[in-house]
Amino acid sequence: MRIAILSSGGDCAGMNPAIKQFVDYCLAQNIEPYFIYDGLEGLIDGTIRRAGYPDVARIMHLGGTIIRSSRSPRFYEYTHRKQAYENLQQHGIDRVVILGGDGSFRALEEFYQEFGVRFVGIPATIDNDIFGTEYCLGVDTSLNIIRHATDAIRDNASSIKRASVIETMGRKCGYLALVSAIVSGAEVCVIPEAECDFESLALKLRSELKQGRTYIICVVAEGTKMTQKTVEWLEQEIGMETRATVLGYVQRGGNPTVFDRLMAAKFVEYAVDHLADETKEGGSAVLYQGSRCKLVPIEVVNSGSYQLDEKLLDMAKDMMR
Repeated sequence: MRIAILSSGGDCAGMNPAIKQFVDYCLAQNIEPYFIYDGLEGLIDGTIRRAGYPDVARIMHLGGTIIRSSRSPRFYEYTHRKQAYENLQQHGIDRVVILGGDGSFRALEEFYQEFGVRFVGIPATIDNDIFGTEYCLGVDTSLNIIRHATDAIRDNASSIKRASVIETMGRKCGYLALVSAIVSGAEVCVIPEAECDFESLALKLRSELKQGRTYIICVVAEGTKMTQKTVEWLEQEIGMETRATVLGYVQRGGNPTVFDRLMAAKFVEYAVDHLADETKEGGSAVLYQGSRCKLVPIEVVNSGSYQLDEKLLDMAKDMMR
């Protein structure tokens, strides 16, 4: 039996631990592991080769993905998907593990429907926005990077009597900003999923400044496009010198945390076991619900849209009004 693994879409910490566990576990189960380099683009171009222990030595602590990733507009075209299928056939591969997000899962679902290539998706995106799962690979490392940066910025802000605006990643989902604001004790949180009452916040913050507050921390999700406006609001309405820090791609890298490494191993073993079972068909995804992993048909994941936990939103309500 031969199973291939690829990364797709944005990279994240935890992918390399998943890749190592994939090779180690496959070899222990007498399964031949293969790498598909450069994501779906590599699947089209045929950059596929067998993997072994030397390929995954000394990668557990590395962020990113040694097999690289990509976003592939070409995969939307049938002729390129057919070429991808023929490339797999040349290597005798009919099962694939994919590390990625919902866009990657949708691409592989269509690929299965057309050519019958079974796959299991492992949720890997720092946005944590895949329907049905409470956790995606890479999220914990990203949150810890944001936490470390926010703590350092607070040290500066409190020393200079300054306001600081910290922009996190999150185009459509404010998960990173929301959780980071809660765990860092921020005063303001701006996310796409909830409206901020800046007038009410201004009254509260001006009152706190009169009572001795010496700094303000605001966490803003990039998808709101409110970073500069928040800076201007703090300077004009609150009257504090303000600096903005855009964390950017530092949130995607870094040494994977213990939790991301452990979950990478669990996700991979579930995926490989499922693909090795000849009685199973179709495409699936490994999800994390109620502190447990479970496999669900890919149609379930692709049928819904992720919503932020209402309890988290409630915990941050005082940062929004």
